[in-house]
This record gives sequence, C-alpha cells and structure tokens, in this order.
Amino acid sequence: MTFHQLRPQIEEILGKDSLTADERIQKVCDLLQTSVPYYDWVGFYFKNGDKEELKLGKYAGEPTDHEIIPFGKGICGQVAVSNKNFVVPDVKAQNNYIACSIHVKAEIVVPLFKNGENIGQIDIDSHTEDPFSHEDEVFLEWVNERVAEIL
Repeated sequence: MTFHQLRPQIEEILGKDSLTADERIQKVCDLLQTSVPYYDWVGFYFKNGDKEELKLGKYAGEPTDHEIIPFGKGICGQVAVSNKNFVVPDVKAQNNYIACSIHVKAEIVVPLFKNGENIGQIDIDSHTEDPFSHEDEVFLEWVNERVAEIL
C-alpha cells in the first residue's frame, strides 16, 4: 500500500473520538506494520515525565526489552537530543545502536513535536537492508503531526 493510500486511513483512525489516544496510536502502529512490507516493527516512544529518558508507548511487532531508553543512547535516544530525523541504512555500521532483534537491518526514527517541544518519536525497524527513502521521512513526519493533534 502506498503512503498516499495510507493517509486517509490514518486520518480516519486518529479522528475516532470514541477511542482513547492510546487505542488510536495502537491502530496506527498496526496499520503501518501490516501495510508497509519493510516496516517490521513500528512503535512510539515518549518522554518519560521530567526524566531524561524515553518510555515505550504503543507498538506493533515483536516484543522488545527496551521499554526505557536514556537520552543519547541508541538511535532513539540520539533523536531525543538532536530533534532531527535519523535514518540508519545499516544498523551494524552504527556504534551507538541498541539491538532490539538480530533480524533488524535498518531503522528510521522521526521526532514527534507538540507545541514545538520534542515529546516523543516514531521508531521503525526493518529486516530489509537500506529500505527507507525521503518519502518515508516525509510520510512519518506527517503521521507524527497528526498524532500530536490527539495528544
């Protein structure tokens, strides 16, 4: 399914006021993980209160032990500090990578802003080498803008 085809489905999910924000975010994770062939794990991490760490929110894919990630550690922790997208075509080439699964070959993390503040991020792992393009970044930035509206 193309990103263009996914946009209205995401709008519909996020617009369902009968569901909690967590339920809507879970449905977005599930949709992305099942609709984009190289999105093998899709999850949201959020700033954990006043702590300098991220806490795992809703996700779709294999369970992970990485429920808390300190700022600066791994790709997610680096994005929490840099406030910039981070595309990793080959996780083996990263010296500050936290391995979630031996199958993960690539990762993309896009920060989620609310009122100009980085409050979290969407994290996607892929079992495919170098699958992410500029289109993924643009699409995931759009997803985060929509998710921020319900938070």
